[in-house]
Amino acid sequence: MPTALERLEDGLFRRSRDMGPPWGPVLRILRYPAAITRDWLTGEISVQAMSLAYTTLLSLVPLLVFSFAVLKGIGASSVLHFILREFFRPLGGAANQLTESVLEFVSNMRGDVLGSIGFIFLAYTVISTIQKVETSFNFVWRVDRHRSFVRRLTEYLSLMVIGPTLLGVTLGLLSSAVESPVARWLDTIAHLSWLLSLLGRLLPYAIVIVVFTFLYWFIPNIRVEFRPALIGGLTAGIVWAVVGQLFAAVLVYSSRMMVVYSSFAIVLSTLIWVYLSWLILLIGAELAFYVQFPQHLPHSRESGALVGGARERIGMSIMYLLARAHRKGEGRWSAARLATELDIPRTALAPILASLSRSGLIVATDREEFVPGRDADGIKILTVLEALRAPQGVPFDERALEPVASVLAKVETATRRELGELTLKDLIED
Repeated sequence: MPTALERLEDGLFRRSRDMGPPWGPVLRILRYPAAITRDWLTGEISVQAMSLAYTTLLSLVPLLVFSFAVLKGIGASSVLHFILREFFRPLGGAANQLTESVLEFVSNMRGDVLGSIGFIFLAYTVISTIQKVETSFNFVWRVDRHRSFVRRLTEYLSLMVIGPTLLGVTLGLLSSAVESPVARWLDTIAHLSWLLSLLGRLLPYAIVIVVFTFLYWFIPNIRVEFRPALIGGLTAGIVWAVVGQLFAAVLVYSSRMMVVYSSFAIVLSTLIWVYLSWLILLIGAELAFYVQFPQHLPHSRESGALVGGARERIGMSIMYLLARAHRKGEGRWSAARLATELDIPRTALAPILASLSRSGLIVATDREEFVPGRDADGIKILTVLEALRAPQGVPFDERALEPVASVLAKVETATRRELGELTLKDLIED
């Protein structure tokens, strides 16, 4: 008999999909925070956030040195001060002190001081840090395959060069617009001056939303659609702003902690804020993932693989869809599209696709789409079943009892007699 929690999950994640208004749309929206809360309670996202917080503290100065060199080259080195001040703003009075201290470290790390070995170590730190971020994002997006070394080198360095450049140019243009005669004239109008002041206060959060959206779209080693990335970036940006305000208020009223920890309170509060920032960023990535792949909502990361009859049904459905699309000239099927069509998690689909690929029944294209390995009239249904039933690991040398082996042999004989020479072409034309 299902428990109350199981009935709640069934109603929220499954029955709500076909439920009409007014409760249907509400429950379908509530699925997302419920799934994110479930994943957060398992602790996996928290572990990733802790790991990124530790990595950030170790590599913060090298990353800023690299960014500072780029911004200095385009004459926008003051942008780094703006970014750090806004990031540390929730720390209250310690924000200015931390900003100046970090910038002092950055300014001291000059090329003539570092030398060639130091510069190589600096570049390695930058690349390894972004690789760590990619690993965490791939973990959220259930991606097991990482970028190749060449792609990492080119795309990561491009990100570190183009990112600060675009940010510096954008802030420079905004600063010029604020100081323009038109902006000064608008500031003299009482009804518009408050609007300009509001836009100025919202600007840092708008930049955070844009940066979060870009990271969700670019970092995962999978094609991320813009709409899910935007929803994740917008949500994470708003949450980051709200949590920042709450965190600043807590620090203001935590005078007792300041007395107990003294100067170490700055370090402790910085650690907590960096961890919370990464946690919010990963939660936004989780939301973007669920928006793009809603079939994962009912399933936690530990959901079991498809076995037995379910494996055969899904595998046969994949072959049917691929063969039909090939014969009728329809669009090709990617793993994500197949998972959406069959309403199962993409992670559960991967072992089936691997078995079919090993048997030569399907072939992956350069665009990570799948096509039949040969024409539909040359693929027997029995061949597909044999591929799906093939052992996944090293088979055991088991000993079957004679009565059991006799019954199973009859089942196999009946299956072969019933299917005979039936092919995928017959299944499609049927």
